[in-house]
Amino acid sequence: MVAIIGRPNVGKSSLFNRILSRRHAIVSEVAGTTRDRLIAGASWKGRSFLLVDTGGLEDNPEGHIPQRVQQQADMAMGAADVIIFITDAIQGLTATDQAVAQRLRRTDKPVILAVNKVDNDRRELAATEFYELGINETSFISAYHNYGVYDLLERVVELLPRQELAEQWDDKEMRLSIVGRTNVGKSMLTNAIIGQERSIVSPVAGTTRDALDTQISYRDHTITLVDTAGIRRPGQVQRGIEKYSVLRAVNAVHRSDITLLITDATELATAQDAHIAGLAWDTNRGLIVVVNKWDLVNPNRFRMERGLHRVRERLHFMPYVPVCFTSALTGEGIDELLDSALSLWQERQRRVPFRDLQYLLADAVSTHSPPSMRGNIRNRLRIRRVRQVGVNPPTFVFSVNDPKLLHFSYRRYLENRIRDKFGFNRTHLRLVFRHEREERTTRPGVRGRSR
Repeated sequence: MVAIIGRPNVGKSSLFNRILSRRHAIVSEVAGTTRDRLIAGASWKGRSFLLVDTGGLEDNPEGHIPQRVQQQADMAMGAADVIIFITDAIQGLTATDQAVAQRLRRTDKPVILAVNKVDNDRRELAATEFYELGINETSFISAYHNYGVYDLLERVVELLPRQELAEQWDDKEMRLSIVGRTNVGKSMLTNAIIGQERSIVSPVAGTTRDALDTQISYRDHTITLVDTAGIRRPGQVQRGIEKYSVLRAVNAVHRSDITLLITDATELATAQDAHIAGLAWDTNRGLIVVVNKWDLVNPNRFRMERGLHRVRERLHFMPYVPVCFTSALTGEGIDELLDSALSLWQERQRRVPFRDLQYLLADAVSTHSPPSMRGNIRNRLRIRRVRQVGVNPPTFVFSVNDPKLLHFSYRRYLENRIRDKFGFNRTHLRLVFRHEREERTTRPGVRGRSR
């Protein structure tokens, strides 16, 4: 693990993004943009490591959130194998830099001083004052212009422990994105699942800004949790940092397998909750509705039934979605939530044999024939075959004479038959209808005829 630390607004997130070669952390001229620890897998010259971006270190942080930012940075330094201490050549050596260097002298871990924003000879000459800090490993870099970053990475991998990391990032692991409105308890629920303070929790709406990835192990499965910023209604999203936070949250839904939609038990199933659920539905992601803060509403069986009915009514376009009732404060329902997520993920990985699908298709068509368009029997849909071509979500391709003859009610009928027969009770199904000529040329091992 490699941690990037330093005072606010010296370019930590810019260096973080530069090493990853993508915009993972939000970069802004506003000091204190980064609050939680951002962790991402990185590699250089065949050496893999975890890169950690932290919030800015301050001498005397005032307020709940700044103090928690310092705790997050301290946790990153405590877990790191190599520390990159980044400073600003434009602002020069400050008292905060000296205080941070004094703290680093008490650690026995390798420390590299990276003087940032050195993009010309004049700044490089002025940056020599940082030698006063007494740190042997010193590099002059410019994260924005990609100057000196490669040399810095060369030194980082030399200082890493010799043994390779046992854990490798696996694209086949289950990814859970935790999304919802602001201040519904997403970060507290993340911390309750992990068992430690991974995200800063505050009653101030909008505390979380970046999308935070964390790996855990549960029942012999690897799960990546992605805590995100709260998603407000489009008209209430402010420009700047909050806009990018919402984009990060939407992107987290796109790169996840299952989305946990966190709702507030005291404000159950609002219109904004339905809008966020629509993001998962549009992208064919699995969805679990989590009714959080269940301890605040005097829970009982009848209240749970009313809450479940309220959620089903609001999310009428996803009647199959599972609902879990939790309390991040007391830990109630956490194991049931993870069990439900694992069960849903396994359902989305299910494969149906080709022969079973043909038997289902024959029975479905004989029971209920496709309706004819405009009453003309010649305009009736004819389905030749069906096959499963993918999982997560389960994807079925139907070979038909003309996809334009398909009525939406018959699509829903076929989907319900597949659900009832093969036990797809809680996941989104993707049904694709292709012309039989197109399907013949796209099937594996079938060569299309030239015209």
